[in-house]
Amino acid sequence: MTFEVTILGSSSAVPTSKRNLTAHVLNAHERFFLIDCGEGTQLQLRRNKIRFGKINHIFISHLHGDHLFGLFGLVSTFSLLNRQTDLHIYAHSELEKILNQHIEYFERTLPFKIIYHHLNPKRNEIIYEDKKITVETIPLKHRIPTCGFLFKEKTHERNLRKNVVQQYDIPIREIHKIKEGADLHLSNGNIILNADLTLPPYKQRSYAYCTDTAYSEKIVPVIENVDLLFHEATFTEQLSGQAKKTFHSTAKQAATIAKKANVGQLILGHFSARYKDVTPLVEEAREVFIPVFSAEDGEKYAVELERMT
Repeated sequence: MTFEVTILGSSSAVPTSKRNLTAHVLNAHERFFLIDCGEGTQLQLRRNKIRFGKINHIFISHLHGDHLFGLFGLVSTFSLLNRQTDLHIYAHSELEKILNQHIEYFERTLPFKIIYHHLNPKRNEIIYEDKKITVETIPLKHRIPTCGFLFKEKTHERNLRKNVVQQYDIPIREIHKIKEGADLHLSNGNIILNADLTLPPYKQRSYAYCTDTAYSEKIVPVIENVDLLFHEATFTEQLSGQAKKTFHSTAKQAATIAKKANVGQLILGHFSARYKDVTPLVEEAREVFIPVFSAEDGEKYAVELERMT
Protein backbone atom coordinates (compact mmCIF):
# COMPACT_ATOMS: atom_id res chain seq x y z
CA MET A 1 0.00 0.00 0.00
CA THR A 2 2.01 2.92 -1.35
CA PHE A 3 2.05 6.34 0.29
CA GLU A 4 4.72 8.32 -1.53
CA VAL A 5 5.34 11.90 -2.65
CA THR A 6 7.29 12.68 -5.83
CA ILE A 7 8.72 16.20 -6.13
CA LEU A 8 8.24 17.52 -9.66
CA GLY A 9 9.33 21.08 -8.94
CA SER A 10 10.97 22.81 -5.97
CA SER A 11 11.75 26.36 -7.08
CA SER A 12 9.78 29.51 -6.33
CA ALA A 13 8.74 32.27 -8.75
CA VAL A 14 11.07 31.27 -11.61
CA PRO A 15 12.59 27.95 -12.69
CA THR A 16 16.34 27.35 -12.59
CA SER A 17 18.55 24.99 -14.56
CA LYS A 18 18.14 22.41 -11.77
CA ARG A 19 14.74 23.20 -10.28
CA ASN A 20 11.33 23.33 -11.92
CA LEU A 21 8.36 25.27 -10.60
CA THR A 22 6.14 23.90 -7.87
CA ALA A 23 4.33 20.60 -8.36
CA HIS A 24 4.08 17.40 -6.32
CA VAL A 25 2.40 14.05 -6.95
CA LEU A 26 1.13 11.94 -4.07
CA ASN A 27 0.64 8.25 -4.78
CA ALA A 28 -1.76 6.98 -2.12
CA HIS A 29 -2.83 3.39 -2.76
CA GLU A 30 -2.26 3.90 -6.51
CA ARG A 31 -4.47 6.98 -6.46
CA PHE A 32 -2.39 9.78 -7.97
CA PHE A 33 -3.04 13.32 -6.76
CA LEU A 34 -1.32 16.24 -8.52
CA ILE A 35 -0.69 19.13 -6.14
CA ASP A 36 -0.03 22.45 -7.89
CA CYS A 37 1.00 22.56 -11.52
CA GLY A 38 3.81 24.98 -12.28
CA GLU A 39 5.23 25.44 -15.75
CA GLY A 40 7.00 22.27 -16.93
CA THR A 41 4.90 19.88 -14.87
CA GLN A 42 3.94 17.61 -17.75
CA LEU A 43 7.59 17.19 -18.71
CA GLN A 44 8.36 16.22 -15.13
CA LEU A 45 5.51 13.71 -15.16
CA ARG A 46 7.09 12.12 -18.23
CA ARG A 47 10.57 12.07 -16.69
CA ASN A 48 9.26 10.43 -13.55
CA LYS A 49 7.21 7.88 -15.50
CA ILE A 50 3.89 8.95 -14.02
CA ARG A 51 1.15 8.11 -16.50
CA PHE A 52 -1.04 11.04 -17.50
CA GLY A 53 -4.09 8.80 -17.35
CA LYS A 54 -3.50 8.28 -13.63
CA ILE A 55 -4.02 11.99 -12.90
CA ASN A 56 -7.73 12.49 -12.18
CA HIS A 57 -7.53 14.99 -9.31
CA ILE A 58 -5.55 18.25 -9.36
CA PHE A 59 -5.25 20.54 -6.34
CA ILE A 60 -4.20 24.17 -6.88
CA SER A 61 -3.12 26.04 -3.75
CA HIS A 62 -3.52 29.57 -5.14
CA LEU A 63 -3.61 31.55 -8.36
CA HIS A 64 0.00 32.63 -8.74
CA GLY A 65 1.58 31.66 -12.05
CA ASP A 66 4.39 29.55 -10.63
CA HIS A 67 1.74 27.22 -9.19
CA LEU A 68 -0.66 26.91 -12.13
CA PHE A 69 0.79 27.96 -15.52
CA GLY A 70 1.54 24.31 -16.28
CA LEU A 71 -2.15 23.47 -16.01
CA PHE A 72 -3.03 25.04 -19.39
CA GLY A 73 -0.52 22.88 -21.24
CA LEU A 74 -1.46 19.76 -19.31
CA VAL A 75 -5.16 20.17 -20.13
CA SER A 76 -4.24 20.70 -23.80
CA THR A 77 -2.16 17.52 -23.78
CA PHE A 78 -5.01 15.59 -22.18
CA SER A 79 -7.19 16.76 -25.07
CA LEU A 80 -4.63 15.74 -27.70
CA LEU A 81 -4.42 12.31 -26.08
CA ASN A 82 -8.21 12.04 -26.38
CA ARG A 83 -8.73 11.65 -22.66
CA GLN A 84 -12.24 10.47 -21.78
CA THR A 85 -12.14 10.34 -17.98
CA ASP A 86 -13.48 13.27 -15.96
CA LEU A 87 -10.83 15.61 -14.54
CA HIS A 88 -11.46 17.08 -11.08
CA ILE A 89 -9.82 20.42 -10.26
CA TYR A 90 -9.86 21.80 -6.72
CA ALA A 91 -9.04 25.51 -6.61
CA HIS A 92 -10.21 29.05 -5.93
CA SER A 93 -13.39 29.76 -7.90
CA GLU A 94 -11.63 32.28 -10.19
CA LEU A 95 -9.62 29.49 -11.81
CA GLU A 96 -12.74 28.08 -13.46
CA LYS A 97 -13.28 31.32 -15.37
CA ILE A 98 -9.59 31.65 -16.30
CA LEU A 99 -9.23 28.07 -17.53
CA ASN A 100 -12.53 28.08 -19.39
CA GLN A 101 -11.47 31.20 -21.31
CA HIS A 102 -8.28 29.43 -22.33
CA ILE A 103 -10.19 26.32 -23.42
CA GLU A 104 -12.71 28.36 -25.40
CA TYR A 105 -9.97 30.17 -27.33
CA PHE A 106 -7.45 27.38 -27.87
CA GLU A 107 -9.36 24.11 -27.58
CA ARG A 108 -13.00 24.94 -28.35
CA THR A 109 -14.17 21.61 -26.93
CA LEU A 110 -12.62 18.88 -24.84
CA PRO A 111 -13.25 15.13 -25.13
CA PHE A 112 -13.48 14.96 -21.34
CA LYS A 113 -15.36 16.85 -18.65
CA ILE A 114 -13.68 19.15 -16.13
CA ILE A 115 -15.41 19.18 -12.76
CA TYR A 116 -14.47 22.20 -10.67
CA HIS A 117 -14.48 22.12 -6.89
CA HIS A 118 -14.33 25.64 -5.47
CA LEU A 119 -12.29 26.04 -2.31
CA ASN A 120 -12.80 28.34 0.63
CA PRO A 121 -9.19 29.25 1.59
CA LYS A 122 -10.34 30.56 4.96
CA ARG A 123 -11.81 27.28 6.14
CA ASN A 124 -10.38 23.89 7.12
CA GLU A 125 -12.71 21.36 5.50
CA ILE A 126 -12.75 17.99 3.75
CA ILE A 127 -12.84 18.46 -0.04
CA TYR A 128 -12.27 14.87 -1.21
CA GLU A 129 -13.04 11.47 0.24
CA ASP A 130 -13.01 7.87 -0.92
CA LYS A 131 -12.73 4.47 0.80
CA LYS A 132 -9.02 4.90 1.50
CA ILE A 133 -8.21 8.58 1.96
CA THR A 134 -9.49 12.06 2.77
CA VAL A 135 -8.17 15.43 1.63
CA GLU A 136 -8.80 18.62 3.56
CA THR A 137 -7.76 22.23 3.15
CA ILE A 138 -5.27 24.10 5.33
CA PRO A 139 -5.86 27.89 5.44
CA LEU A 140 -2.55 29.65 4.78
CA LYS A 141 -1.33 33.23 5.11
CA HIS A 142 -0.30 34.70 1.77
CA ARG A 143 -0.82 37.81 -0.36
CA ILE A 144 -3.81 36.26 -2.11
CA PRO A 145 -6.27 33.55 -0.99
CA THR A 146 -4.21 30.39 -0.49
CA CYS A 147 -4.68 26.99 1.08
CA GLY A 148 -2.55 23.95 1.65
CA PHE A 149 -3.77 20.37 1.58
CA LEU A 150 -3.77 17.57 4.13
CA PHE A 151 -3.95 13.99 2.84
CA LYS A 152 -4.86 11.34 5.43
CA GLU A 153 -5.47 7.64 5.20
CA LYS A 154 -8.63 6.34 6.77
CA THR A 155 -8.46 3.84 9.60
CA HIS A 156 -7.06 0.50 8.47
CA GLU A 157 -8.86 -2.74 9.22
CA ARG A 158 -7.17 -5.44 11.25
CA ASN A 159 -5.44 -8.14 9.22
CA LEU A 160 -6.32 -11.83 9.50
CA ARG A 161 -3.52 -14.06 10.74
CA LYS A 162 -2.22 -16.67 8.33
CA ASN A 163 -4.40 -19.76 7.86
CA VAL A 164 -7.09 -18.82 10.47
CA VAL A 165 -9.84 -18.89 7.84
CA GLN A 166 -9.03 -22.51 7.00
CA GLN A 167 -8.30 -23.47 10.61
CA TYR A 168 -11.69 -22.35 11.91
CA ASP A 169 -13.62 -22.64 8.63
CA ILE A 170 -14.68 -18.99 8.92
CA PRO A 171 -17.63 -18.08 6.67
CA ILE A 172 -17.08 -15.16 4.29
CA ARG A 173 -19.86 -13.20 6.02
CA GLU A 174 -17.88 -13.29 9.27
CA ILE A 175 -14.53 -12.17 7.86
CA HIS A 176 -15.44 -8.48 7.59
CA LYS A 177 -16.79 -8.45 11.16
CA ILE A 178 -13.58 -9.99 12.45
CA LYS A 179 -11.49 -7.40 10.59
CA GLU A 180 -13.53 -4.73 12.36
CA GLY A 181 -12.72 -6.27 15.76
CA ALA A 182 -15.35 -8.94 16.42
CA ASP A 183 -14.57 -12.26 18.11
CA LEU A 184 -15.46 -15.56 16.43
CA HIS A 185 -18.26 -17.62 17.98
CA LEU A 186 -17.93 -21.30 17.04
CA SER A 187 -20.87 -23.68 16.73
CA ASN A 188 -19.66 -25.67 19.77
CA GLY A 189 -19.97 -22.60 21.97
CA ASN A 190 -16.28 -21.74 22.11
CA ILE A 191 -15.15 -18.18 21.46
CA ILE A 192 -11.94 -17.34 19.62
CA LEU A 193 -10.76 -13.88 20.66
CA ASN A 194 -10.11 -11.33 17.95
CA ALA A 195 -6.48 -10.91 19.08
CA ASP A 196 -5.90 -14.58 18.25
CA LEU A 197 -7.43 -14.18 14.81
CA THR A 198 -5.92 -10.91 13.64
CA LEU A 199 -2.83 -8.74 13.60
CA PRO A 200 -2.99 -5.09 14.73
CA PRO A 201 -3.95 -2.69 11.91
CA TYR A 202 -1.44 -0.43 10.22
CA LYS A 203 -1.14 3.14 11.44
CA GLN A 204 -2.81 5.82 9.35
CA ARG A 205 -0.34 7.79 7.22
CA SER A 206 -0.58 11.49 6.37
CA TYR A 207 1.00 14.20 4.25
CA ALA A 208 0.59 17.97 4.66
CA TYR A 209 1.44 20.42 1.87
CA CYS A 210 1.92 24.04 2.96
CA THR A 211 2.98 26.59 0.34
CA ASP A 212 2.96 29.62 -0.10
CA THR A 213 2.63 31.03 3.39
CA ALA A 214 4.04 33.41 5.93
CA TYR A 215 4.77 31.99 9.37
CA SER A 216 1.46 31.14 10.99
CA GLU A 217 0.92 28.98 14.06
CA LYS A 218 -2.77 28.74 13.20
CA ILE A 219 -1.99 25.75 11.00
CA VAL A 220 -0.39 23.77 13.84
CA PRO A 221 -3.61 22.13 15.14
CA VAL A 222 -4.53 21.09 11.58
CA ILE A 223 -1.21 19.43 10.75
CA GLU A 224 -0.41 18.10 14.22
CA ASN A 225 1.33 14.69 14.19
CA VAL A 226 1.39 14.31 10.39
CA ASP A 227 3.98 11.86 9.15
CA LEU A 228 5.34 14.06 6.38
CA LEU A 229 5.15 17.85 6.17
CA PHE A 230 6.15 19.90 3.16
CA HIS A 231 6.55 23.51 4.23
CA GLU A 232 7.86 26.28 2.06
CA ALA A 233 11.26 27.75 2.98
CA THR A 234 11.79 30.46 0.41
CA PHE A 235 14.49 32.31 2.39
CA THR A 236 17.00 31.96 5.19
CA GLU A 237 16.63 33.96 8.39
CA GLN A 238 19.09 36.48 6.96
CA LEU A 239 16.26 37.56 4.64
CA SER A 240 13.46 37.31 7.19
CA GLY A 241 12.43 40.86 6.34
CA GLN A 242 11.94 39.87 2.70
CA ALA A 243 10.00 36.81 3.81
CA LYS A 244 7.66 38.94 5.90
CA LYS A 245 7.20 41.47 3.09
CA THR A 246 6.31 38.81 0.52
CA PHE A 247 4.29 36.57 2.88
CA HIS A 248 6.74 33.71 2.68
CA SER A 249 8.63 31.71 5.30
CA THR A 250 12.24 31.13 6.29
CA ALA A 251 13.73 27.69 6.83
CA LYS A 252 13.87 28.35 10.57
CA GLN A 253 10.19 29.28 10.62
CA ALA A 254 9.26 26.12 8.69
CA ALA A 255 11.20 24.04 11.22
CA THR A 256 9.50 25.84 14.11
CA ILE A 257 6.10 24.91 12.70
CA ALA A 258 7.25 21.29 12.30
CA LYS A 259 8.43 21.18 15.91
CA LYS A 260 5.27 22.74 17.32
CA ALA A 261 3.12 20.34 15.28
CA ASN A 262 5.21 17.31 16.29
CA VAL A 263 5.44 16.06 12.70
CA GLY A 264 7.41 12.99 11.67
CA GLN A 265 9.55 14.47 8.89
CA LEU A 266 9.94 17.90 7.30
CA ILE A 267 10.62 18.61 3.64
CA LEU A 268 11.72 22.14 2.78
CA GLY A 269 11.05 23.57 -0.67
CA HIS A 270 9.85 26.50 -2.80
CA PHE A 271 13.41 27.81 -2.66
CA SER A 272 14.28 31.27 -3.96
CA ALA A 273 16.33 31.04 -7.16
CA ARG A 274 19.08 33.05 -5.42
CA TYR A 275 20.12 29.86 -3.59
CA LYS A 276 22.27 27.77 -5.91
CA ASP A 277 23.03 25.56 -2.90
CA VAL A 278 20.22 25.04 -0.38
CA THR A 279 22.48 23.54 2.29
CA PRO A 280 22.31 26.73 4.42
CA LEU A 281 18.51 26.47 4.55
CA VAL A 282 18.61 22.82 5.60
CA GLU A 283 21.26 23.51 8.25
CA GLU A 284 19.24 26.44 9.58
CA ALA A 285 16.15 24.26 9.92
CA ARG A 286 18.07 21.43 11.59
CA GLU A 287 19.01 23.76 14.43
CA VAL A 288 15.32 23.67 15.36
CA PHE A 289 13.96 20.33 14.12
CA ILE A 290 15.14 16.92 12.90
CA PRO A 291 14.67 15.14 10.51
CA VAL A 292 14.74 17.74 7.73
CA PHE A 293 15.22 17.16 4.00
CA SER A 294 15.41 19.50 1.03
CA ALA A 295 12.96 18.95 -1.81
CA GLU A 296 14.86 17.80 -4.88
CA ASP A 297 13.22 17.46 -8.28
CA GLY A 298 12.60 13.80 -9.07
CA GLU A 299 13.09 12.60 -5.50
CA LYS A 300 10.50 10.41 -3.79
CA TYR A 301 9.62 10.60 -0.11
CA ALA A 302 7.69 7.60 1.20
CA VAL A 303 5.91 6.92 4.47
CA GLU A 304 6.33 3.23 5.22
CA LEU A 305 3.68 0.96 6.71
CA GLU A 306 3.92 0.46 10.46
CA ARG A 307 1.63 -1.64 12.61
CA MET A 308 -0.06 -0.20 15.64
CA THR A 309 1.05 -1.64 18.98
